[in-house]
Amino acid sequence: MASRIERILILAKTYPSPSVQHIETSCVAGISRHGVMYRLYPVPFRLIEEGQQFRKWQWIDVRVEKASKDHRPESHKLYIDTIVCGEVIETKKEWGERWEWLDKIPAFDSPDAMDAARCEDGASIVLLRPKKIIALEIAKARHQDWTAEEKEKLMREQMQGELFSEDEARGQVKTLRKVPFDFYYRYMCESPDGEKEYRHKIVDWEAGALFWRCQKSHGKNWEVPFRAKLEAELPGRELMFLMGNQHRFQDQWLIISLVYPPKRKPAEVKQGSLF
Repeated sequence: MASRIERILILAKTYPSPSVQHIETSCVAGISRHGVMYRLYPVPFRLIEEGQQFRKWQWIDVRVEKASKDHRPESHKLYIDTIVCGEVIETKKEWGERWEWLDKIPAFDSPDAMDAARCEDGASIVLLRPKKIIALEIAKARHQDWTAEEKEKLMREQMQGELFSEDEARGQVKTLRKVPFDFYYRYMCESPDGEKEYRHKIVDWEAGALFWRCQKSHGKNWEVPFRAKLEAELPGRELMFLMGNQHRFQDQWLIISLVYPPKRKPAEVKQGSLF
C-alpha cells in the first residue's frame, strides 16, 4: 500500500505494557488535519518519554502507510526518520483551540455506546465522557521490574523495522523503568437501565511519569499527591478518556490518554458536535 505524508496532532502516548498478552507494546495516537484518527507504530521509547522529541498536543508531519497486519482503520505504520515536529497547541483561552479538535473525535457517553459503534464501523480510538469518577484504584503490578521475557519483547519492539541495532535496543530497554503499579478508574455512565459502573486501566504515559515524580518528591508517601491529581484535580475538570482497544481482543479497551480541559459553560458547547 502506498505511503503518504500526513499532518497529525498527537493526543496519546502510552507507557509500554509488554507483560499483558496481545496488547501493543506502546501506542501513539492522534488526529489528522482532516479529522481522521490515527494509531502510529513502531515508535521508539525515546520519542514517547516525557519531554523527548514530540509531545501530546503537538503537530507532526510524518510519512505513514496503512498497517498490513492490523486491520483496525486507524492503525498505520510510520517512518521515524520522516518526522518533522511542528507547533504545540497550548491551553490558552480555556483550551479554545484544543476544543476545536476534541469536537472532531467520535465521542460517547458510555462504553456500551462506544462498543456498539466499534461493531458497526470498526472505530478503535474514541473519546469517552464519564458521568462521574467513583475512585482511582491502585494495584501492585504482578512483577515489580521487567522480566527477562518482557525485556526481550521490548527490545524486539525497538528493533522492529530495523530502527535500531540490537545493542542500541538493549540500551533503551535498560534505561526504561517499569512502573510497579497498575492504575484504574472506576466511574459511572448512563445506560438504558440507568447509571452503570465501569472500570478501565489507565496506560497514559503521563500517569507513569506522574508516579515517578511523586515518588521522587514524596518517597513512600507518593500516593498522596498522585491521588490528589487523579482523584481530585482532574475529576474537577471536564475529564474525558481517549480510549483505544486491543488488537487481538477488540472488545477490550484501555484509557490511552487522559484529557482534562476546564469545564465549559453550556453556551460554549457546540450543538451536534458530539454524539
